[in-house]
Amino acid sequence: MSTSRPARPAASVALALALVATLGACGDLHAPDSRTGAASTPSGAASPSAPGASPYVEPGAGDGAPHYNENNAYRREGDMTPAHAMDARREADRIRPVLERLWERRKWDPETVRTALLRLGYEEERVTDGGKRVGGTLTVTGMSPRWKDDGYVTPEGTRVALRVHDDACVSGFVQKPNFEVRANGPYPETGCFEPPYGH
Repeated sequence: MSTSRPARPAASVALALALVATLGACGDLHAPDSRTGAASTPSGAASPSAPGASPYVEPGAGDGAPHYNENNAYRREGDMTPAHAMDARREADRIRPVLERLWERRKWDPETVRTALLRLGYEEERVTDGGKRVGGTLTVTGMSPRWKDDGYVTPEGTRVALRVHDDACVSGFVQKPNFEVRANGPYPETGCFEPPYGH
C-alpha cells in the first residue's frame, strides 16, 4: 500500500517567486495613479527597460557618486576675476623658471626654494594663531604627507603658494620626479594650496 503526500513544492515555489518579485521592486516608485489606481511612472523618468541616468547622480558629478559635488566642494578652487587671473599667470611665469632651475640642479628643499623665491622680491606670508593674514604673500613648506603601504610618508620636495589677490593665487611644487607652477583661485579650507584627498 502506498501513501501519498500532499504536493507542497508548488506552494514553496510560489512563495519564493513572490519574495523575489518583492525584493526586486526595491527602489521603484509605486505611487497609485489618482485616476486609475494603477502604479504610475513619473514624467521624464526612464522606464525599467530603457537605460537612463540614476536619479541619485548630481549633474557634473565626476565619478557619478551620490553627493559627489557636496563631498568635494572643499577641492574646488574659487573663481578669479579676469584681471586677477592675468596677474596670477604673470606671477606664475616669474616663478616657473626659478623652480625649473632648482629642479634641474636637484635642489628642492624648502630653505633653498624659499631663498630663491625671496630674491624675486616676495615677502613671506604671516598669519596669526587665529588664521588671520597680517602681511606678506609667499608661503613655502615641505610636501604634504601621503599614505603609502601601511603609513604616512612625506616625500622630499617643497610646495609653494603665492597670494596674488584675495581671489587669485599661484601654487606649485618642486620634487625629484617633477615640478609644477599654475595660477588658481583659492580653496575654501586651504587657501592657495590644493587640499589633499580624503577629507
